[in-house]
Amino acid sequence: MICSGTIIADADTVIDDGSVVVEGSRIEAVGPRSEIVDRYPSHEEREYDLLLPGLVGGHIHSVQSLGRGIADDHELLDWLFEYILPMEASLSAEEMETAAKLGYLEMIESGTTTCIDHLSVNHADRAFEAAGEIGIRGVLGKVMMDRRSPDGLLEDTDEALAESERLIQAYHGSFDDRIRYAVTPRFAVSCSERCLRGARDLADAYDGVRIHTHASENRSEIETVEEDTGMRNIHWLDEVGLTGEDVVLAHCVWTDESEREVLAETGTHVTHCPSSNMKLASGIAPVTDYLERGINVALGNDGPPCNNTLDPFTEMRQGSLLQKVDRLNPVSAPAPELFEMATINGARAAGFDRLGAIREGWRADIVGVSTEPTRATPLHDPLSHLVYGAHGDDVVFSMVDGNVLVEDGEVTVVDAEAIREEARAIALSLEDHREAAEKVRP
Repeated sequence: MICSGTIIADADTVIDDGSVVVEGSRIEAVGPRSEIVDRYPSHEEREYDLLLPGLVGGHIHSVQSLGRGIADDHELLDWLFEYILPMEASLSAEEMETAAKLGYLEMIESGTTTCIDHLSVNHADRAFEAAGEIGIRGVLGKVMMDRRSPDGLLEDTDEALAESERLIQAYHGSFDDRIRYAVTPRFAVSCSERCLRGARDLADAYDGVRIHTHASENRSEIETVEEDTGMRNIHWLDEVGLTGEDVVLAHCVWTDESEREVLAETGTHVTHCPSSNMKLASGIAPVTDYLERGINVALGNDGPPCNNTLDPFTEMRQGSLLQKVDRLNPVSAPAPELFEMATINGARAAGFDRLGAIREGWRADIVGVSTEPTRATPLHDPLSHLVYGAHGDDVVFSMVDGNVLVEDGEVTVVDAEAIREEARAIALSLEDHREAAEKVRP
């Protein structure tokens, strides 16, 4: 097939009247429409206003989707231990699958075609199967928590590692290599040293497996880690092996000079979640400083309960504006930089090659965006509009590996309304589950 329109191929390349040829799972050709259509006369052509590479959610909690709105206006550790973890512990396998489907559904509807997904302790199989069914590309991982965890989530260390290995063997490289695995200790607060070191050993044992965890999101978290270990968070993670080119650390809001040197020297990836950091008042991550040091920074939404939306366009806008106001410099975090964070930087963090741009021979993950809304008029600069003006509900087309997941704004691969209806029914019982669950916090 041929997709035609204004193509934002990457942060530096815009083709005003262009076409993309998709053959199987790859991009066969991209260029001016007049040339492409003449070269491929037998291909069906579909027209869109703007075409861009599929966006990458560099840190997502799909299975928290059922908790959207249940824990607004709370500090991080209260939010986590008093609301979110009890909710996760209460979910059955079927409910966890619905939660994951709801998250993936929202992502493909709003332009995210790849996610690095931090699941929960239980029923991870259901999320992997949900991702496979819906067709999103992802790096998923079962959460490990072997201390400071509520009933229903607290695990024996050996069992946590063994279950992670079982899931690696079952799902890493599955669904035509769209789905890969990340070993996923929740964070240093809820994981023992043996668990963290075991995460590194697991990742080393399997080619292409990544490590995904939270780090230095909140000052209370850092204080807890220092009390436990005598070290700052990034130094502790480095000590136990959780830094490196296969590691994705979400947040990294509170880091000192020495920790930033470690991140840069080890090639560790950082995912910035601006809306979550603002809503939980965690602070402002030093993203501009990270980028200046050569640290790869991706962009993520975090989870619906600490964001309320999985809209990637919102994160591009917030990510730019937050750096500008933090540095008191309107030149900071320009639109092309945020677009790269949401595309090619995210692909690099996820470990997928030939992803994050519209180029010949690259993976056919493509999104189409409508410019019909009034806020898109006039459209002086397509890239500027995508970062500062577009919304997820402007997405009318999503493709992953050449498979069309959304067309004309409608999901084509599953019954979206049935998933939403099931989620509404489950949500009615969540408050009762939360009140009955044991509340634990450090």
